[in-house]
Amino acid sequence: MKDYEIYSNLQVPKGSNIILRLDGRKFHTLAKTLNLEKPYDSNFAKLMIEVCKDLFNEFSPKFIYTFSDEINILLSEIPFSNRVEKIDSVFASLASSSITKHLNDFFDLDEIPLISFDSRIIPIPFNDINTYFKWRQDEAWRNCMNAYGIWVLKKDYSSKIANEKIKGLKSSDIHNLLFDKGINLNNLPVWEKRGIGFYKKNKKIKGFNPKTNSDTISYRNYLFTDCNLEMFSKDFFKTINLKHD
Repeated sequence: MKDYEIYSNLQVPKGSNIILRLDGRKFHTLAKTLNLEKPYDSNFAKLMIEVCKDLFNEFSPKFIYTFSDEINILLSEIPFSNRVEKIDSVFASLASSSITKHLNDFFDLDEIPLISFDSRIIPIPFNDINTYFKWRQDEAWRNCMNAYGIWVLKKDYSSKIANEKIKGLKSSDIHNLLFDKGINLNNLPVWEKRGIGFYKKNKKIKGFNPKTNSDTISYRNYLFTDCNLEMFSKDFFKTINLKHD
């Protein structure tokens, strides 16, 4: 019967750089259940931060980037003998269990809804990693503009008409619409515009060596949550020490 498991040995090519992209399944329904604030809910962002921390602590990737209900994971090592089925299923299930675990830390629910993520593997050349994350960050910015645009339009129009109107607006039109309502997109929290990043940083540790009777300095890695991301560039990824293994 093992022969029927025709995809079980499908593997990512050895030596590949891979990104896993997780997306929340039916999170528009979850948003209604949680009664999320519009256009952005800080508690939901905090919830996603906890999920990303759990993923980072479990698998020690090079970098994680999240916005909305999307999580992008750049792996430092490919686990599970490179098996595609195993990687996709375990990462998606861990994210699902993590968000369920932390849900009531931020939302008061009598009954926990069923929550799931899907997962896809993206093999990518090292030199295109910056391009990929820049693409996703551009999407985060578009989401931000549209979220605020539709939020403002719904104050004057029905949901159906507001959605129709936002589709016909250019970025400059949304800027002007919001500015007329007293909203300057430049003044929004950075995490709303650019998403949130997770990576390792060095922390200086001061100590004392009793044998030499002198102060000592050492450095320790720790997981840093960056809610004030700069625009992604090659220089950014050099700064976080993203090296080609």
